[in-house]
Amino acid sequence: MGLPAEFHDIAKRVNNWGRWGAADEIGTLNLITDEVVRAAAGEIRTGRRIPLALPLKEDGVQAGLIPGRVNPLHTMVQINQELFGPGTVACSDDAVTMGLQCATHWDALTHVSHSGKIYNGRPADSITAHSRAQFSGIEKAGHIVSRGILLDVARTKGLDRLPGGHAVTPEDLAEAEEFGGVTVRPGDIVLVRTGQMQVYLAGDKHGYGYPSPGLSVRTPAWFHARDVAAVANDTLTFEIFPPEIENLWLPVHALDLVEMGMHQGQNWNLEKLSTACGEENRYSFLLSAMPEPFVGGVGTPVAPVAVL
Repeated sequence: MGLPAEFHDIAKRVNNWGRWGAADEIGTLNLITDEVVRAAAGEIRTGRRIPLALPLKEDGVQAGLIPGRVNPLHTMVQINQELFGPGTVACSDDAVTMGLQCATHWDALTHVSHSGKIYNGRPADSITAHSRAQFSGIEKAGHIVSRGILLDVARTKGLDRLPGGHAVTPEDLAEAEEFGGVTVRPGDIVLVRTGQMQVYLAGDKHGYGYPSPGLSVRTPAWFHARDVAAVANDTLTFEIFPPEIENLWLPVHALDLVEMGMHQGQNWNLEKLSTACGEENRYSFLLSAMPEPFVGGVGTPVAPVAVL
């Protein structure tokens, strides 16, 4: 079964292939210019720092929904070992095996494909087991630092969290923009809070994943019109799950990553940020969200920090 005409219509409207040249591999991150970062630095007023990452632990958010996406398996490989003989300085080392998208992360532009293509019209089969992502691997993203905007959709609606069946619409985003007294600008990184993270923090990781509020298939056009550089939210699936259009699975992923070339993030803990923004009555800040440069990676763990 192919993708429906509705999907292809949106895809044509948000497509950025060739916008930054045929060789481009970073998509909308091109919108984060030196000027944008200089302006973003001006958002720092108090120096208050809010971490947005979940702890990396063996009992993490993954509950088996996605095969192979394992929570971190953390092992000590040496403990107080005197490597250079008795009485010398002793060392402890550890190692970890984990899915790169198992907790708070960025999706690379190669995380999904459709119709045999990835971003900028490159072939999907350029991703192989041996070479991984030959184009647009997560290492190509480099540094991701810009002005961050919290669109607190749940708080805007007077809710602790949105119900599981809520598809966040462009109208919801515009209402949250007005509620926060902010205007999304080109090069901004937008964080969309649904409150779904509260389910996981309360200990129900199955309920956290399903059913889940998330972004509607209509939102990519909203982000495209505003030249947003990247988007992240506080859910496992990023988009509403189960999908709003029957049997159309992960359409927002395909529109954001493949058509628009816009990196997206999941499992961001926005609860403390929501509180801080409410206390200070401002919803913009400097956001540092540096990807780990796994060469050829289709995703990466990230430990973002918002600086108010």
